[in-house]
This record gives sequence, structure tokens and C-alpha cells, in this order.
Amino acid sequence: MPKILLVEDNEMNRDMLSRRLTRKGYEVVIAVDGEEGITLAGSSSCDVILMDMSLPKVDGWEATRRIKADTATSHLPVIALTAHAMAGDREQALAAGCDDYDTKPIELDRLLQKISEQLLRTGKTPPTR
Repeated sequence: MPKILLVEDNEMNRDMLSRRLTRKGYEVVIAVDGEEGITLAGSSSCDVILMDMSLPKVDGWEATRRIKADTATSHLPVIALTAHAMAGDREQALAAGCDDYDTKPIELDRLLQKISEQLLRTGKTPPTR
């Protein structure tokens, strides 16, 4: 079962997305801020990271930079999740080290496709639910 690290500070978003991903066959580990996300990226054996960009303590941009700078976690695909859908935001997320970008509100089918693409890129198999 592929494991997703969901780094999200909004409780309602965390609950909704983690339940939906679990139903689709993923194991979900949750971090509530950027610091915890960095720590869990290194210790949770996750396969993909869903990173909110607006986080307390350490924002998602910086958390992604730190994850990608660490040789132990640099291989982990990071998908930016953000309500920021302005021109240049996708490029900013990719420049921070994110492998893909998705906007809120989350459209589950679109996000699942992006997760599957990242898993396949790293040689992992997505669930077939």
C-alpha cells in the first residue's frame, strides 16, 4: 500500500483528504506544520508528499527546499497543494523543488492522477481502487 505524507494545517482539509485517500487504497501519515512535515519525510517511509504551501512554523516552500536538499529525502516526490492559483505560482512551486502542483479546492480525480504519475515515475505501483 503506497504511503502518502499529507502536510496540511487545516483540520477540515486534513480530515477530508485523508479519508478520501484511504478509501482509494493509500496509507496516509499526517503532519500539521512544515517542521513536522520535514521530520516525517525522513522517518515515515512515505512514497509521495502532498505539501500545503501555507503552513505555520515553516512554510511549504521552505519545507520542500529542505526535503529536497537532504540526500535521505531528496528522491521523494512532492506535490504542492495551494489555494494560490495566480500566474507564476506553479513555477514558484517547481522552483522550490516540488515535482507537481495542484490547486485547492482539491479535485480528487485530478489529484489521484498526479499521485499515480509520481508513484510510477519512482517505480511504485498505485492502488487499483
